[in-house]
Amino acid sequence: MKFELKLDDILELFPEAKTEGNYNGVHLFGISSLDQAQEGDLSFLGNSKYRSQVFDTKASCLLIPDDFDGEPKENQLFLRIDDPSYGLAVICKFIESKLFPPPCPGIHPSAFVEETASIHPSSSIGPFCYIGKNVNIGSNSHILSHCHIGDEVRIGSDTKLHPGVKVLSRCKVGNKVILNAGVVLGSEGYGFDQVKGQNLKTPHLGIVVIEDHVEIGANTCIDRARFDESRIGLGTKIDNLVQIGHNVKVGKDCLIVAQVGIAGSVNMEDQVVVGGQAGFAGHLRIGKGAKIAGQAGITKDVEPGAFLKGNPALPLKLSQKISILQRRLPELFNRFDQIGGNK
Repeated sequence: MKFELKLDDILELFPEAKTEGNYNGVHLFGISSLDQAQEGDLSFLGNSKYRSQVFDTKASCLLIPDDFDGEPKENQLFLRIDDPSYGLAVICKFIESKLFPPPCPGIHPSAFVEETASIHPSSSIGPFCYIGKNVNIGSNSHILSHCHIGDEVRIGSDTKLHPGVKVLSRCKVGNKVILNAGVVLGSEGYGFDQVKGQNLKTPHLGIVVIEDHVEIGANTCIDRARFDESRIGLGTKIDNLVQIGHNVKVGKDCLIVAQVGIAGSVNMEDQVVVGGQAGFAGHLRIGKGAKIAGQAGITKDVEPGAFLKGNPALPLKLSQKISILQRRLPELFNRFDQIGGNK
């Protein structure tokens, strides 16, 4: 990634960093991996696996762990910090604020805002948005282009909705939430009863509640509850293309990776981690701190702290053992054939 950043700005971000060496330039012009960096670039050692690359890198400024035992080359600066990966995140956030500044407060002329909507003066409404009746939007929130905010929706402060987000009627979105492009909150739940050979729809009357500091990836859909609420807990991060069914409760600080499908009425406790493409049957409880591997199929309740893999999901060590034995099956059948041939 190429940009122009003053070295002094980086130093100000890490006032407690120990500096070693010297970079003669005033600006840095890019962030790159150790092996791809050129003079004028910033790089970092976030994984000890790449330690040897530090000695050959051409980067001019490096974020280095405190305990790294090497020394900078000529015209090279080391910034020794506790966690270089976290340090890089701090720098990227600073760059983001420069590359993508927030929109100016106000309502774009092409947006349609119902008269009963309440929008804080510090917030912004982008082009071609619809803001429904009795909507309330807090301070410093930004609704980018082509968003639909349904009647009686509540959106907190410092929240950002990227283009094309749909927050349907009566749903609630907290503070410091990020909804990426195409997210849909409050779509009708998938509920049908078979009566005399026909699929009869059950209307869903509930809402979706998104607590503070949640981030939801592009084109993820969260269905409204049948009567009460579907809820995503404080600090949870959800990737792209995730489907969360009606009445689902997701706890605090969970991580849900792309293409996960969660059927209705699942109760996922705090700090659960779910790998990509995992699937959950309905009406399950997933215990606190559980880890679900990618493509796992969860059909039963999961104990707190469990680590499951496979379809149907099994404890990790058992699943790995079965996988090893499966690879030996051809050899085993070949031995059986040899025994049979000797008779």
